[in-house]
Amino acid sequence: MRLFSTDLTSSLNKFSSPQRNRQSFRKRSDSGKSEQWLGLSIGNSRLHWAWFSGNVLQSSWDTCHLDAFSIQRLIINQFNFHRCQLLDESVELPQWENMPDLWLISVVPHQTQFWQQYLRSHVLTLQDIPLTETYSTLGGDRAIAAWGAVQLGLGAALVIDCGTALTLTGADGAGSLIGGAILPGLRLQLQSLGQSTAALPTLMPDNIALPNRWAMNTAESISSGVLYSIASSMNGFIQDWLTRFPSSPIFITGGDAIFITNLIRQYLPHLSSQLRTEPNLAFLGMNVLRQQQLAQRLNDQRLKR
Repeated sequence: MRLFSTDLTSSLNKFSSPQRNRQSFRKRSDSGKSEQWLGLSIGNSRLHWAWFSGNVLQSSWDTCHLDAFSIQRLIINQFNFHRCQLLDESVELPQWENMPDLWLISVVPHQTQFWQQYLRSHVLTLQDIPLTETYSTLGGDRAIAAWGAVQLGLGAALVIDCGTALTLTGADGAGSLIGGAILPGLRLQLQSLGQSTAALPTLMPDNIALPNRWAMNTAESISSGVLYSIASSMNGFIQDWLTRFPSSPIFITGGDAIFITNLIRQYLPHLSSQLRTEPNLAFLGMNVLRQQQLAQRLNDQRLKR
């Protein structure tokens, strides 16, 4: 079986074949062994990865966007992120005996094209996601997270995705999109002040906390402006959502999920019981969708017999 499309085949000789690893992870068979597969969510700033054993999420991590050469190298090295120096050795990952399936969703078209060259890739698009009443430009990452939240919460759900953009996406219990909003993410707001002004520093979320609203120095003034603005925006959207769906869980996901969760808990403590931090929400939705697609394919095969 070929693992690469024709235009990549000529590049294979640039890399040595990886040695067989001592410990291997085999795909699921009728005897019950777990199939190992990779999930990939291509975001605006980073690649988000997940390793599943069957239907169980084992690990997740992030890397930077990769160029075509780096992607070829990673594939030829059997997705050995350590050997390709893309991941710290402390993160435990499988060492594939069989090349893994790669299920992916993307909001960056040119990155998607790179990964489509891998012949065991399964590219999910907005049309594959059972969320209804969507619009054509809705990001697939938002759609699969919202649909996944409905599956996990067994009813209406609001998703706050804390990435490069800070997005809110709501769906009802029937899996229909209610709507949402997009605003600059936490890091983007902090970076824009530092990069677009002459004297203001660039702050990072790791080094800030909710300060006094009326700050007495520059760094805390930035923190106050950005954090209270985000908290106030979240309050407005959340309160409006809860007038429609009072018992709805509020899922918080994305790279800054823990920070934003803590911010909302500080600013809106009465909502703590409805907050659910799920940094891997999109992958949990991807896993359910994968199960459904594989079951449908199996059923289609049986009908053809």
